Amino acid sequence: MPAQTDFLPKGSKGFLAFPQQMKFLEEELAGRFGMEQTALKVAERHGDLIIFTPELLPQKLTTTKAENMPYWSKCSLLEPFRLEFNSIKEASTALKSIQRNWSGYSTTLFRRSALIQEKLPYINLKPRLFPPKIPSFPMGIYSLTTETSLIGSCKTTSLFPCGTLEFKEDHENPPSRAYLKFQEAVTNAKILFDVMPQKGNRCLDAGACPGGWTWALLQLGCKVVAIDRTELAASLMSNSNVNFICHDAFTLPPEELGHFEWVCSDVICYPERLLKWINRWIESNLCENMICTIKMQGQTNWSILTEFQSIPNSSIIHLNYNKHELTWLWHKN
Repeated sequence: MPAQTDFLPKGSKGFLAFPQQMKFLEEELAGRFGMEQTALKVAERHGDLIIFTPELLPQKLTTTKAENMPYWSKCSLLEPFRLEFNSIKEASTALKSIQRNWSGYSTTLFRRSALIQEKLPYINLKPRLFPPKIPSFPMGIYSLTTETSLIGSCKTTSLFPCGTLEFKEDHENPPSRAYLKFQEAVTNAKILFDVMPQKGNRCLDAGACPGGWTWALLQLGCKVVAIDRTELAASLMSNSNVNFICHDAFTLPPEELGHFEWVCSDVICYPERLLKWINRWIESNLCENMICTIKMQGQTNWSILTEFQSIPNSSIIHLNYNKHELTWLWHKN
């Protein structure tokens, strides 16, 4: 009998949690979307992948709109299906007949999953150099459930394998690993808005110490106004393209600082304070793009996140390099 593909009922969804962050995904499904605890208990699970049929999902999650998907799902399966097959070749042939790009998420049968992946068209599974090449084709995902069956989806919310964007690290030059988070955020800005910091751009880095984001902006040829109460790393303080201001970044009026192509913040503060600062900059008409980290303080306030999400031309995402925080992106239209 040849391979057989059966789509789950229309409206089914799968959510792949970030490593060691399943509790955040479950809290979001319950707190943001109102999912019943019984639904979380009876859902089909494969490692960090949870599969829901429509009767278990709140109405909002039965759509295929990426902006309605959970932040803490690094890759959401929008139209999941089951595939029954007799051999590795049969599985790979069936997947290739659907579309080109596939990445495997393994929780069991690792060798068998790898053999299927080897027979599929090549995709880059290694850490990437920044800025990465943005894939131009959709990225599907599959996960073996038994030796002769898998669950997958050709439509997902990520262009990268299993929603993972990992960069090749520079262990010598950056003053902190925060630059990786910034690079991932910039890559998402490119995907969402087709913009990136350019050479000669004037950029604001709020809460800059020790300078990971400032360093990343300099690599792109930007000029940076870095604001913090503590100085940056010595190599940045002596850089002619860095203007350091010793101050609380949130108390300086935009009108005193002037126009910026990019306004960025990785400040540790309550979301309410960050939202007020963001709105002040947008209303000033003195910035073109913004990247800000929303730090979660204790129990997540979903109503304040709704206010961030409701700002026109903006998006909230969770990055692979985020921890218990989210990243907010905005582009002036």
